[in-house]
Amino acid sequence: MHPRAPYACDPDVTRGRQYAERGAPTRGPRSAFQRDRDRIIHSISFRRLRHKTQVFVAPDGDHYRVRLTHSLEVAQIGRTIARALGLDEDLTEALCLAHDIGHPPFGHAGEDALQEAMAGQGGFDHNAHTLRALHVLESPYPRWQGLNLSWEVLEGLAKHNGPVSAAPWALAEIDAAFDLDLGRHASLEAQVAAVADDIAYDNHDIDDGLRAGFLAFDDLLALPFAAAQWDAIRQRFADVSPDRLQAEFVRDQIGLMVNDVIASTRARIAALGITSIEDVRSAGQTIAGFSEPMAAQERQLKAFMYERVYHHPRQLEAAALAREVIAALFAAYRGDPGLLPEDWRTRMPASEPAQSRHIADFLAGMTDRFALTCHRAIFGHAPGGLSHV
Repeated sequence: MHPRAPYACDPDVTRGRQYAERGAPTRGPRSAFQRDRDRIIHSISFRRLRHKTQVFVAPDGDHYRVRLTHSLEVAQIGRTIARALGLDEDLTEALCLAHDIGHPPFGHAGEDALQEAMAGQGGFDHNAHTLRALHVLESPYPRWQGLNLSWEVLEGLAKHNGPVSAAPWALAEIDAAFDLDLGRHASLEAQVAAVADDIAYDNHDIDDGLRAGFLAFDDLLALPFAAAQWDAIRQRFADVSPDRLQAEFVRDQIGLMVNDVIASTRARIAALGITSIEDVRSAGQTIAGFSEPMAAQERQLKAFMYERVYHHPRQLEAAALAREVIAALFAAYRGDPGLLPEDWRTRMPASEPAQSRHIADFLAGMTDRFALTCHRAIFGHAPGGLSHV
């Protein structure tokens, strides 16, 4: 058992849940945050991440990452950092596992299509929809709506990227019912989850980009820090062929970033005199994160990946097709709600903006392949080319 830091969240003094659960069985010796993590893992929304785009739209290969595997990798990195800093690992893990649940099918292409379709009805934001999916739409319990997660989980999901000055409608509705203190920074556990997400996709997307042939490893070595890291690896493994060492590069880079976050976060905690969770929320700045030199390298890596992978012509072509699929489905369901499945059709609200938001809820919950199945059922075909091959 690792000692809990004084600035860590404590499940024994949680701010609680929106709906009281007095009299409910404990179901084992779990803390509040362990129960939250388990509720997320057992949710339908979490299972759907298996077939939702991470980088490649509707990937045909079995070795590419999807939202589910990405979330698991984020959780592994997040727990490592949380343990080193004396934070609550279970809360960190819950936030890491849940952070992408609000993404619609086809990744950011699907989100762009829903944002455009919902422009007159409040728009669509995947982060706000994560909270909506978990706190409103999932309903496995008999006495309340949603998973009834603890305040600290909801706060962390809402503010892991920093305070929220203008909450999207979905987040604003939840905040009005269960004040999430949106104007202040979230816990260190939430901040760790955010930087763990960056570390995971910065590096694992290199692996997927190489596998797909969207970039060559020599191109990556044009970045000075990558070249220096590669030289060090080659010296350590002088008797190993270079093609066997690319995975070692990714592992080393993750390790460097994780160690940097731990060291720089500890330094900020000391410099700011952080001794409580209240100090964290009142600090007026993000505490958990990279050092300035590592942050600069990370920005260079992101720019490189946008140019070579995320904005690769074949990726842009697939994204355009994906936007067309979601836009067509939204228009079809809006024009004829009778096309919705019976349970969604019977719950269709009577007026706007609730009607459009109801349709967006249905679409956002779809996996990539289910969206294509629905498109085929309505229009008689599904666009080809929605993959990297």
